[in-house]
Amino acid sequence: MKTKKLINAGADAVDEMLQGVLVAHPRHLYAVEDMPRAIIARNGPRKGKVGLVIGGGSGHEPTFLGYVGRGLADAAAIGNVFASPPPDPIIACAKAVDGGAGVLFMYGNYAGDVMNFDMAAEMLALDEIEVRTVLTTDDVASAPADQREKRRGVAGNVFIFKAAGAACDLLYSFDEVERAARHANARTYTMGVALAPCSLPQTLKPNFLIGEEEMEIGMGIHGEPGVTREPLNTADAVTDELMDSILREMNAERGERVAVLVNSLGSTPMMELYIMMRRVKARLDEAGLVIHTSLVGNYCTSLEMAGASITVMHLDDELQRLIDRPCDCAMFAR
Repeated sequence: MKTKKLINAGADAVDEMLQGVLVAHPRHLYAVEDMPRAIIARNGPRKGKVGLVIGGGSGHEPTFLGYVGRGLADAAAIGNVFASPPPDPIIACAKAVDGGAGVLFMYGNYAGDVMNFDMAAEMLALDEIEVRTVLTTDDVASAPADQREKRRGVAGNVFIFKAAGAACDLLYSFDEVERAARHANARTYTMGVALAPCSLPQTLKPNFLIGEEEMEIGMGIHGEPGVTREPLNTADAVTDELMDSILREMNAERGERVAVLVNSLGSTPMMELYIMMRRVKARLDEAGLVIHTSLVGNYCTSLEMAGASITVMHLDDELQRLIDRPCDCAMFAR
């Protein structure tokens, strides 16, 4: 059975989306000439500032292009749906934002992204543009704690990119920007639950199968297998299961501060997210942790997948300062 989408042709969906984004947000964004998949911040890049380039597959909006703007990412390289961008737009992004202080690549830990961003970095080295890379690895479900480097990057990207972008905006040195980005990643934890699949524009068919009374804990944002498939449960029980994993690994002390994101994977409505948020607050209260900032809504989606994720960043003074730093992006501002 085919799904329904408001598209023209599946093969054109990403490029037509980007055309719409540029029409909607001309104050924030432009595309490199003859490179429509390289999206640049109008007011971000400047001389002496480390340039921040993020990127990945389409279908996760507002990640990635929504976080391009002053105080956050300087550019985003955009791939096909759930697919890495090729090297060319990545290179175009880096050249557009290079202010002479180096360029930092940040993206989720997926094999295709690693291959193409690494290839772009090698080519940029030939033009004497120094590039470093920090992978996001916040998905608690995707590997054990002692194999953190193997984990996927998911909705925690929002906080991790925000901290790194603020460090760039504050004109940290390249070494310090890289350190801050790694520090932000190391203190960010995400767990998700999927209730129903999404469908790709090219196929209009579900990208995985799940029973009407089932849910999958820890499923990835491209439909990668999770930790367990279980009977569908109440919002409080699901939230508890996600928070148990996060709190166990975070190992925070009472009185410490956190930033929280309750994120829709695409079709889960705000009503359900806020029901989860109230339970997140109750669990953090029980643990003696203080919510410094909270976000609820569509921040890192998976097309129209039903489900949600919870992200907690374990703040310290530096991360709080970076998270609070003002930014002005097409789809996010503080």
